[in-house]
Amino acid sequence: MAGAQMLAFLPAAALGAFWIGGEWMLVAVALGLPLMMALGGGLDAGSPADMRTARPEADLVDIARAEDLCGAALQDASVSCLATAILAIDVTSGGALPGRLDDRAVAELARACLLRLRARLRTGDRAVRIGDRRYLVILKPDLRLDTGSVLDLANRLQTALEEPLRTHDDALIAPQAAIGCCTGARLPSDRRGEGFLDAALSALSEAGRAGPSEIRAWCDSLDASRSLRRVLRTDVVAALSNQQIRPWFQPQICTSTGQISGVEALARWVHPERGIIPPGQFLEALQSGGHMARLTDTILSGALAALVRWDRDRLDIPCVSVNLSGDDLGDPSFAARLQWELDRHGLSGNRLAVEVLETVFTAAEGCPITANVARLKTLGCRIDLDDFGTGNASIMALHRLPIDRVKIDRGFIAGIDRSEAQRRMVAGMLSLSEQLGIETLAEGVESAGEHALLAQLGCDHVQGYRIARPMPAERFTDWVQNHRATIAAPMLSRRLP
Repeated sequence: MAGAQMLAFLPAAALGAFWIGGEWMLVAVALGLPLMMALGGGLDAGSPADMRTARPEADLVDIARAEDLCGAALQDASVSCLATAILAIDVTSGGALPGRLDDRAVAELARACLLRLRARLRTGDRAVRIGDRRYLVILKPDLRLDTGSVLDLANRLQTALEEPLRTHDDALIAPQAAIGCCTGARLPSDRRGEGFLDAALSALSEAGRAGPSEIRAWCDSLDASRSLRRVLRTDVVAALSNQQIRPWFQPQICTSTGQISGVEALARWVHPERGIIPPGQFLEALQSGGHMARLTDTILSGALAALVRWDRDRLDIPCVSVNLSGDDLGDPSFAARLQWELDRHGLSGNRLAVEVLETVFTAAEGCPITANVARLKTLGCRIDLDDFGTGNASIMALHRLPIDRVKIDRGFIAGIDRSEAQRRMVAGMLSLSEQLGIETLAEGVESAGEHALLAQLGCDHVQGYRIARPMPAERFTDWVQNHRATIAAPMLSRRLP
């Protein structure tokens, strides 16, 4: 029996002792029983103070234990005809993994997260760690635990977890919490503890893909999408070997002449059963499996081979651009591999543009990435800064690094013809680039209004569905011929009497 429950019977026990043995028995029971409980730790068991403490290492449980806890919650809810729910939480420190903190700061973050969780839970709820940065909250059975109330709790817990935290070295970190939740009522009747936990972790994975501070509730469709991702992870490496993954091409045009100024090579997986699979569904699998270098080699080789064919067909495509990852640029051998590919196809470096995300340029001068970019520049390659405006690159970085063109992210372009604030922001980017002698390209142009306004503002090049969707190489030749006939038609009509 818990200490609090035993103390509830103390007056009755003392009264009974008085009637049986007199005053001396009354004193013995009234003083002896609490003393024995205190020595045995009974008075502290289950107390609110204990629920508010947190010892990160002691509160770490393995997956088997977590499954047992989830199974016990389901069993208790079933016996009492009540509802239960669990929440799986992934906490990152200001967008960075806790692995980038020192050991003491990691322990401080873990303890703070547990304290913040427990301070907002009810007596009987439980919060434990299930990994370096993951937590599991198990809610005691209750009459009203539907998806809506659990999502409300998830929002409150997220708000608490994301309060800034100052570490021992006076560093201020801003935790971000992704949360996946599942109610027992949503599970099939044959689900046990492992299925309960797996459902919450599936919802957590979906939240993590949406962003570092998102919340998702489990539903049947998540199991289907998770199954699809497992299939894709199994098939994607073979797809590289079987040439199912290959480059598709999206043209870029000059705003002043309408002529084709380049083309971007984009990875597409043409699955024999599932059709075209966009990169968002398979890049993560390649990244986690360490196959990004193979993907880059595949797209680079296919893009250069297509450029050779277009030269043979006299399409006069100035250059093709290929996206590079941070892993590519961090590889000291990458520039040599690229030179070999250029030589193999008989092309000079100025026929290739390499697109690099803005975030890779936040590193200090002299780092391997910066050195590799410089090597690519010496080969004659153009350097495009991709998704400009979304990262942390400074004006000094634009001035210091050998950038030929910035690609303005489509988030700034969508609806620019209807937003004065966006127009002013993009105009500022264009003016800055002009002052630095850097060309500009707007991504994601989808309407005639956006295209016309960007031309008026002085953007050099545009790319997007307004121009053309990505297409396989075999369709690109026909598109080029049709495009050139279209831009030539108005000039021909003006010559007619």
